[in-house]
Amino acid sequence: MQDAVTVWGWNLAAVTAMMIGGWLISTARRNVTIVDSLWGMGFVLIAWLTFTLSDGFWTRKMLIAVLVTLWGLRLSAYLSWRNWGKGEDPRYGLWRTKSGDRFWWVSLFKVFILQALFLWVIALVVQVGQLAATPDALTWLDIAGIIVWAIGFGFESLSDWQLARFKSDPANKGRVMDRGLWAYSRHPNYFGEFLIWWGIYLITLATPNGWWTILSPIIVTAVLLKMTGIPLTERELVRRRPGYSEYIKRTSAFVPWLPAKEEK
Repeated sequence: MQDAVTVWGWNLAAVTAMMIGGWLISTARRNVTIVDSLWGMGFVLIAWLTFTLSDGFWTRKMLIAVLVTLWGLRLSAYLSWRNWGKGEDPRYGLWRTKSGDRFWWVSLFKVFILQALFLWVIALVVQVGQLAATPDALTWLDIAGIIVWAIGFGFESLSDWQLARFKSDPANKGRVMDRGLWAYSRHPNYFGEFLIWWGIYLITLATPNGWWTILSPIIVTAVLLKMTGIPLTERELVRRRPGYSEYIKRTSAFVPWLPAKEEK
């Protein structure tokens, strides 16, 4: 079995190779949106490579690997289905326009390699939790982590399904999704993602020195709340969806809560 640094190195090499493969496909198809589908799969790859290379407590290793796999496969399948046949994401299309003929090369570093590095850093919580040989029994933190993860997975899965069902009805074209979980949070899928990563952190926290991997859920939380999550998404929705500004006024941005009563 390998020491921690060696495992981390193999994992970084593996996800980088995966992303370079995705870049080659995107260059041939002139569409880098494939990187969205590779995101979840990268965590699955790291989870099982760590499982194979490490000699930590087997039950905790399997627990982390299975939870990450359920999340990663579902997310990748959903994003692949959502993006199928819709062309390149406007975010990447804007970068392509700005970079011109250099985009095929720029995208390797700006999109694929950058995401490989970002993914690997977030996945430190997945790796460290599997490397520890002690405690050699599940603790209350492991159980708490499973519960938090399960609630998050339920939120993310159900909200994605509700949104997909809403969009599939032509009568809802251009309308604001404010039903189901979306009546209580403007981004219940992001809230679910938040819980998933804090749940995995609780499992890793059960291991010696696992506390420092709090970096991983903090990064996820920052991305969702301050970077490419809510801010970027809502700028587009306010511009494209009449009534979204009113939806903002009455609905919690993140944590589900009862809608505010409309002023008379």
